[in-house]
Amino acid sequence: MSLARDARLAVGLLRKALATRRARIDLRRALAERAPLPQKHFRIAVYFADGPVNMYQMRQWYAPLRELANEWPVLVISRAIRGADALLRDDALPVAFAPTVGDVEAVLDEQDVRIVFYVNQNTRNFQMFRYGRRWHVFINHGESDKMYMTTNQFKAYDYAFVAGDAARGRLARTLWDYDLDHRTFSIGRPQADHYSGELPYVPDERTVVLYAPTWEGDRPSAHYGSILTHGEALISALAATGRHRIIYRPHPRSGVVDPAYGAANERIVSALAAANAADPTARHVHDTGAALGWQLAAADVAVVDISAMVYDRLAAGKPLLVTRPADPEALVDDSGYLSSCEWLDADSACAIVTRTDEVLADPDAVARLDHWVRYYFGDTTPGASTRRFHAAVRTLMQRWEERDVATSV
Repeated sequence: MSLARDARLAVGLLRKALATRRARIDLRRALAERAPLPQKHFRIAVYFADGPVNMYQMRQWYAPLRELANEWPVLVISRAIRGADALLRDDALPVAFAPTVGDVEAVLDEQDVRIVFYVNQNTRNFQMFRYGRRWHVFINHGESDKMYMTTNQFKAYDYAFVAGDAARGRLARTLWDYDLDHRTFSIGRPQADHYSGELPYVPDERTVVLYAPTWEGDRPSAHYGSILTHGEALISALAATGRHRIIYRPHPRSGVVDPAYGAANERIVSALAAANAADPTARHVHDTGAALGWQLAAADVAVVDISAMVYDRLAAGKPLLVTRPADPEALVDDSGYLSSCEWLDADSACAIVTRTDEVLADPDAVARLDHWVRYYFGDTTPGASTRRFHAAVRTLMQRWEERDVATSV
């Protein structure tokens, strides 16, 4: 068994090395074909040290950052070969590939970066913190009640952009000696002003259900994923009605830790393909695209795990069910929305049709949803979050100018 396992490991490492080599070649070609970046042009940098598996964290910020760039030019500083290759292929924002610390310093010397945004807590962020005379700002890649949202790492940044009152309360309860009023800005969810993508089907009388589970997690406290415990039962029940359309959007990391979780994901994909073959009018969707937004807007009901998708859907102000983790060790913060959300237990997954009908028709559930939308995101009228986002950046730019003048005297 050990020899077979070692052989599989060796094959995996070889494939990874070959993929990295191809990405390096493609990246060099793309960089050679690209015009040089204008010097002293970019005022804002987004620091991204990850590879393609975490590109979803960047992609959700593309549209808000492109709009922000109309006022302050934005550059992505990418540290990883395959991450930079993916960014260049997306062609959403200018990219500087800086694999070494020396390369990072060269980018900063060539540009006039005053604010650095961070979309995650990659340990290599620490390498960027060494550079002063600029604000380091954590903007995150979503809003949720996971423990990730209260990490003491918030203190490593000069400032943090958070969604609203729920985030502020969460940080106030958890972080010691943290000046919440000075170091955080409530901006809502700017991504909700830029829902992207087009419907891959023509709308009809079917009830559309979005099922967007997270990955399995890498420790018991983070076992929020539902594909193995809820997913197959609810997909089977919905696909059998003839009156539902399923949008299945699994997390891109599904199965990276637990092969059984990945196998369940593949079975769901196969089940949807079989349902479409049996009834072509069903038009069930297995969604792995980069664009996030059309799914949230199109779905009549969403079924999501404890993850940022809960709050992405909440920002849309439309009905949702949250899967209750089957692992009793999974940490659930029931002080916020999860204290009164519409739960879906694993043993109720087969009754998903009844549960979706209930959540669509219950006026009390609608009223609760409206309350929590305001608590988490504030004003969600179109454009309101974008205005708060730009106002926060404007404030930091002004503080930069004031500090720069003060330290130059």
